[in-house]
Amino acid sequence: MSKKQAKQQDKQAEELFPLGKENYKLMLIGLGIIIIGFALMIGGGSDDPNVFSEEIFSFRRITLAPIIVLFGFIFQIYAIMKKPKTNE
Repeated sequence: MSKKQAKQQDKQAEELFPLGKENYKLMLIGLGIIIIGFALMIGGGSDDPNVFSEEIFSFRRITLAPIIVLFGFIFQIYAIMKKPKTNE
């Protein structure tokens, strides 16, 4: 198989995917950011159901975590919309 044929097969394989390799890497990073945001929301409950815990209203759960999740979704939109580089 010549180099030209191999290059043509690589190009055909790349055309099967709607996004480039970099886009998929960025999407995985965005997914990680979203998971971190949801992980920050965990907790704050009380062990005893008859006792109310003010810990549920902490800055981390009410403000920081939703901002991080929102940033993750915005990052996902960027990762999808980013134009893949062409190697021609």
